[in-house]
Amino acid sequence: MLEHFCECYSDLSGPILCPVLGSIIPLFIPNSRIRPIRLIGLCASLITFLYSPVPRIQFDPSTAKSQFVESLRWLPYENINFHLGIDGLSFFFVILTTFLIPICILVGWSGMRSYGKEYITASLIREFLMIAVFRMLDPLLFYVLPESVLIPMFIIIGVWGSRQRKIKAAYQFFLYTLLGSVFMLLAILLILFQTGTADLQISLTTEFSERRQIFLWIASFAAFAVKVPMVPVHIWLPEAHVEAPTAGSVILAGIPSKLGAHGFLRFSIPMFPEATLCSTPFIYTPSAIAIIYTSLTTSRQIDLKKIIAYSSVAHMNLVTIGMFSPNIQGIGGSIPPMLSHGLVPSALFLCVGVLYDRHKTRLVRYYGGLVSTMPNLSTISFSSTLANMSSPGTSSFIGEFPISVGAFQRNSLVATLAALGMILGAAYSLWLYNRVVSGNLKADFLHKFSDPNGREVSIFIPFIVGVVRMGVHPKVFPDRMHTYVSNLVQHGKFN
Repeated sequence: MLEHFCECYSDLSGPILCPVLGSIIPLFIPNSRIRPIRLIGLCASLITFLYSPVPRIQFDPSTAKSQFVESLRWLPYENINFHLGIDGLSFFFVILTTFLIPICILVGWSGMRSYGKEYITASLIREFLMIAVFRMLDPLLFYVLPESVLIPMFIIIGVWGSRQRKIKAAYQFFLYTLLGSVFMLLAILLILFQTGTADLQISLTTEFSERRQIFLWIASFAAFAVKVPMVPVHIWLPEAHVEAPTAGSVILAGIPSKLGAHGFLRFSIPMFPEATLCSTPFIYTPSAIAIIYTSLTTSRQIDLKKIIAYSSVAHMNLVTIGMFSPNIQGIGGSIPPMLSHGLVPSALFLCVGVLYDRHKTRLVRYYGGLVSTMPNLSTISFSSTLANMSSPGTSSFIGEFPISVGAFQRNSLVATLAALGMILGAAYSLWLYNRVVSGNLKADFLHKFSDPNGREVSIFIPFIVGVVRMGVHPKVFPDRMHTYVSNLVQHGKFN
């Protein structure tokens, strides 16, 4: 039995196994030796990141099928397996996940003085779960793993949060996303009952009646809409961002919202194409309203983190418009903004974290004239602001423009409202930058100034390089994703 166990685990890939080992080893090291614990966590996350692009060498972009498929028997009597694979959709999300975790460990390098071992363990477990979600090909585990991600996120917000309301924010985040997924569990059990197998690839080829499709689509929508999040089930996100530590906000902006969007593209849209077409107006209306509403709400916020959080909601609702524009331009255009959304808001939250570490406040009214005292941070903030505005040459532009084209083919009014939201996004981005960086220095409130140190600058550089790389040379994304997107459109008979 031990030989069978070892044989099964030897087949699991590095990005799955390395975070698990990295989270277990620190448990045997005393809390007093925090530096070796941090180094182990950082090395494990870096090895995972360096290994994650390796499948690109042998990745075949001409097929939409999952590649590098691996299977571990979990519940053989119930025909439930730990079934993993990579395709054009999941490939870049795995790389994004492995990119952000080392950043989060470096961000908390000196700040997480209390329970440092537990922080490293929670970060690596979270990495393992998120990688497994994006590679999972088993419907039941496709439900279990995203819900398991909530546990380390709940702990990080509740333990290392920055304010007294962190416990409330942690519970709000946990309960919102968990309760929304209850209906998803019922849908998966019904799918397993009809198909008789826990293989997602077989479930995708199963034809459901139109009535059952609508029921299953609504059940899955309740789970994924909360995670995106779509309006009006977005309230948990700004509160979670405000109370989370900087590293928590980085990963919260980078990955959990992608779990919902990834669920739509992996599960709801390909499995229930008829219900997806019927629900398009139902998605378009709240998404278009959400873009305008959250953009206007952003301009009324006084907390720097809430401003970025509401901006994040606006960008993700633009993504939902693209995903439910059933054409290649809309669906294909919705994937690069999700990847960009993992970089741009994360960089902005890091900028806020630098300010908060020095001045212990996130209120906009206390800041001004930072260009004269923190020029390096001002330059980094400017590049991140340009990306948040979806300026040409940045990572956000390459996806939001195709989304507008795809949406216009289906509904010109929705495309117009989405474009208006982009204009509002540029307005509040420039307003925020001008308010914090330009103007007169408010010396009555801020007394000590110091630009980002070498460690902090080294954290920002990968984000800037990634944003520019995606914006200037985006060809790698359609090359890897075009076959998957084309197959999704053809399978759903959307055109």
